[in-house]
Formats: sequence, structure tokens, C-alpha cells
Amino acid sequence: MGKRINMSGDERREYIVDLLKKSDKPLTGKKLAEKTGVSRQVIVTDIALLRTSEEPIIATSRGYMYYQQTNQKDTFRKVIVCKHTPEETKKELELLVDCGVTVVDVIVEHPFYGELTGSLMIKSRYDVEQFVLSFSENNAALLSILTGGIHLHTIESDSREKIDAACNALERAGILVTGNN
Repeated sequence: MGKRINMSGDERREYIVDLLKKSDKPLTGKKLAEKTGVSRQVIVTDIALLRTSEEPIIATSRGYMYYQQTNQKDTFRKVIVCKHTPEETKKELELLVDCGVTVVDVIVEHPFYGELTGSLMIKSRYDVEQFVLSFSENNAALLSILTGGIHLHTIESDSREKIDAACNALERAGILVTGNN
């Protein structure tokens, strides 16, 4: 799709939704701005307006995604508690995706702000690499830094067995927090 310019705000937002729905990877605000001929700040506003109109758009560290949730009947979700050092982040995420689960988000309980959630949508080792690269390139800190390494993940899969396998892998690695820790 080429660059589209001279669109009304409604047309541009409709085009953004179409781009996100058709993309198999996250699209950055910069890329959306280039495709629509507006500034990145206009895209940020457009995304906020789309979210208020209940479009399921999420912001990840790699860009915006249209979250097309699968049939709930075929999807299993679980919230898990993990604890590890920042250096073990890649290992944790690889263990999860290698078991066939998607890491939907990360959640920490901040003493002042309360619950903070970051959308991740990490499904593959490629996604893990991009996530880790993005953090190193941007010199960013993980949310778990705020809580001494303790954080929650919502994980999702098409089978309960994959969720169980992921939890077992994390427990063997000493990353999963259980009632026994």
C-alpha cells in the first residue's frame, strides 16, 4: 500500500485500522505516519481516538497491533507470577514461546500508581529478539525493575497442555513464583 494523503480524519483512521488488520507484525507510529502523510503525533491521537471507539488496538514495544482475539472457546489464558533478573528476561520469554504460548502482557503492582500493564503480544523467538533489541536500543528499563523482579504475565494458548508445559518450564528454571517459593 502506497502513501495516502489528503484524507479526512475519519478516512485516515479507517485506513489505519485496515493497515493494522492486514499486518502480520506491529506497525510503528513512524511507519503509519509515513503511509498516511501526517506526523507521528497525529497518529498517536488517531490511535487514542480509535481506542476510545473500542477498536482493539494495543501498543507494544514494537509498534501498534490490531488485537484480533481468537474464539474464546478455543483459547486458554492464565496469569502467572514470575521473578527474575533483567538479564534473565530473554530466557523467560523464550521458555514461554517455545512451549507454544503467547505472552500477552506484563503487569506490576506499583506502590504509588497501582497496577501497571504493558502489552507485549510476544509469540515467537523472533518477537523475543525484537523485544530485547528494542529495549537495548532505547536504553529502557523493564517494569519489573520497579518491583524487585516480581511481575505477572498473562499467557495465552490454544491448549491447556501448552500453558501447563510453559509453567513447568518456568518452574524448573526457578522463574515461576508458586506457593512453595
